[in-house]
Amino acid sequence: MVIGGTLLCAQPLDTIAVTDIDGRPRTLAAFKSRVLLVVNVASECGLTGQYAGLQALFEKYASVGLTVLGFPCNQFGAQEPGTNAEIKKFCAANYRVTFPMFAKIEVKGAGRHPLYAMLAGKAAAFPGDVRWNFEKFLVGRDGRVLRRFAADVEPDADELIAAVEAALAAKP
Repeated sequence: MVIGGTLLCAQPLDTIAVTDIDGRPRTLAAFKSRVLLVVNVASECGLTGQYAGLQALFEKYASVGLTVLGFPCNQFGAQEPGTNAEIKKFCAANYRVTFPMFAKIEVKGAGRHPLYAMLAGKAAAFPGDVRWNFEKFLVGRDGRVLRRFAADVEPDADELIAAVEAALAAKP
C-alpha cells in the first residue's frame, strides 16, 4: 500500500511471528518504537567479522533506541550450517554478541520468511532478493523500511552510521 509516496507494509512489522535463537516463539512487538537494523548473518562467511561491528553499533546506540536483530541464514554458500545452539555459542564466544538473535531462517526463494517478504518482497520499499550474508535493512520507529545496505557495507561505514543517526533523531 502506498500513502503519500511512502510504501507501508501490509502486515505491521511488530506482528510478524519469529522464533528466537533459543527456540521461543515471539513477535517483533518487543521492538516497537525502536529503530531496527535487521541483518541476515552467517558464522562461516568472509564477512562474519561484521558481527564485531554490529555489536559495537548496538552498544553505542541501544540506549537511544537502536536494536540490531540477527537472523542466521544458510542460503549463501552453506555458510551457516550449525544448529541454533551452535550459532548462539559461536556468536557469544567469538564476538560477545548481546543483540537479539533469532532462529535460522530463509531470506529468499519460496521458503522466504514473512519478515523478509516484507523487507525485500515485490511490495517492499527496497524490493529484490537478498544477495548475500550480512545484508542490512534499517527500519524506522514507525515500522517503515528506510534503507537497505549491501552486504559489503560495514556496520561502521559513514553512510550506515549517518542513516542510523537520522532514523534515531526522527520522530515517529
